[in-house]
Amino acid sequence: MAYDRTAMLKLLRPVVTRVLTPLGRALIRRGISPDMVTAAGTLGTVAAALFFYPRGELFPGSLVITFFVLADLLDGVMARMTGPGSVWGAFLDSTLDRVGDAGIFSGLVMWFVVSGQRTLAGVALFCLVAGAVVSYVKARAEGLGLSCDVGLAERPERLVMVLVSAGLGGLGVPYILAAGLWLLAAASAFTVVQRLLHVRRQAVSTSPRPLR
Repeated sequence: MAYDRTAMLKLLRPVVTRVLTPLGRALIRRGISPDMVTAAGTLGTVAAALFFYPRGELFPGSLVITFFVLADLLDGVMARMTGPGSVWGAFLDSTLDRVGDAGIFSGLVMWFVVSGQRTLAGVALFCLVAGAVVSYVKARAEGLGLSCDVGLAERPERLVMVLVSAGLGGLGVPYILAAGLWLLAAASAFTVVQRLLHVRRQAVSTSPRPLR
């Protein structure tokens, strides 16, 4: 699962594991698999984002989304309890992460368009695209046998930035949502360049080989 491969989650892993292990054990006893938790978390994230955000209910929407995002941590805990993570589980987790991100930023884009904030709608769309590129660069590099475990703004950091700024913006804190999105856009763009340079250094230092 992606749970084990990001810097932020590595720091939170001991606390998260201690808190979520009893819940994970109870779900496993009831025949619920990590993949089912992953799918439910993504479905809840997308549904909450598309329901609350376009209506301008940013604070409650962020709270509900955060609840479902925790499923991304719970499935990792459950996967370790049931044995080595499966290839399918890792693939499903990464794929549904992109779906969840699309739901969150699409909800924000819809709200900005409805409320006449066209510039912020463009910034939110850029954050979505840049986040997808950040993930693609890593996936493509690893597919070519290269490492790409670098990045200022990986998915956990991006989620924290957008959910905190949206939640506080929903509480009426001035400029926080705009500032958060602009900062996220800059951090995502920087991460794309950071990863491209990291992969390029590896690629030019290795002997040419046939591409898959």
